[in-house]
Amino acid sequence: MAIFSLFKLSLLLSLLPNLNIGLRPGTPKAKSSVGIYPPSCNRIECPSFDLVHVGDGYEVRRYNSTVWMSTSRIQDISLVEATRTGFLQLFEYIQGKNKYAEKIEMTAPVITEVTPSDGPFCESLFTVSFYVPKKNQANPPPAKDLHVLKWKPTYVALRQFSGFVTDSNVGEEAAALQSSLSGSVWEGAIQKRRGQGPTSVYTVAQYNSPFEFDNRVNEIWMLFDMEDKLET
Repeated sequence: MAIFSLFKLSLLLSLLPNLNIGLRPGTPKAKSSVGIYPPSCNRIECPSFDLVHVGDGYEVRRYNSTVWMSTSRIQDISLVEATRTGFLQLFEYIQGKNKYAEKIEMTAPVITEVTPSDGPFCESLFTVSFYVPKKNQANPPPAKDLHVLKWKPTYVALRQFSGFVTDSNVGEEAAALQSSLSGSVWEGAIQKRRGQGPTSVYTVAQYNSPFEFDNRVNEIWMLFDMEDKLET
């Protein structure tokens, strides 16, 4: 339990703006890749998935019946600040600030859905979510200003990158993922889902504590639905 408590605190600190501002001095620039298993998932629970396809600089996964505890939409000009705000709510939730006064084990990743603004100085919309452990998914403790988000089988096209998440690199990585998907059957499915209503353009998944400077894994996700017969 002491190890889990330390991880909870360290992940909380990773979302504070004074720490989550970029790579440690002297470390190499972030490199993008796919197929890396986040080291934190060897220590704490992460959602399971099926690997559907590996492309050039991206992969496609299928998540089945995944349950998240999510914040309301947060308006901010900074993803880092919005994620910090949302995670503070979620951290209090897993520490027992819920209707059942139940403590919940930390999981990974913490994800932030992003709907960018139309202008450079306008506020974007962010929703921060915590993956609910399997033992709590049947009856997640309710809490004020939080809601349960239950995924049906959902496909995710993703790109991995290392280092710390910053407001500048997430846009670059999302654009690179969009470029990699250009002309693919996955691109059409993503655009179709976006056309069904106001959905996030992309999601940022963070796995690591701030004390881990090596082997950091972050992911840009683009969600979509697809018939099994179209898998490649």
